[in-house]
Amino acid sequence: MTEQRGSEQQGGFPRRDDQGRISTLGDLLGVCLAGLVIGVLALVLFEWGFASLGSGEFGHTNGWLAVILPAWLFWDDFRAWEFGAARVVAAVVAAAVGVFAGLLVAGLGSGLPPLLSGALGAAAFTVAYAIVWFPGVRWLARRTG
Repeated sequence: MTEQRGSEQQGGFPRRDDQGRISTLGDLLGVCLAGLVIGVLALVLFEWGFASLGSGEFGHTNGWLAVILPAWLFWDDFRAWEFGAARVVAAVVAAAVGVFAGLLVAGLGSGLPPLLSGALGAAAFTVAYAIVWFPGVRWLARRTG
């Protein structure tokens, strides 16, 4: 049985409000990081399979591909906010900060295999985007409307 408290839906993860927006930063980070881990594991599995077949060396796939599931969740949360400048500005600023953080971390790991340095960059992007997006869109939405 699903219990409702206020405007927050209970019973699912991540917890969402009545408009479908993720309710807490912890839920957003938790699901994003879980998606990132799943993405990295999928890349490792594919890399291992292709390396076993002799189609290349292990570790040369771009680890940035691991950001696919977190980006999907960010897109889903973006769509849950009503149309307006607040969500667009928050998404653009979060993307800029996330890309900067991700490229910085990936650049610091430039001596590592692309799978690892890209995965570290994807992790930095994911955390930075979530930390800027979540409070940013709420703050801007309160200011504009």
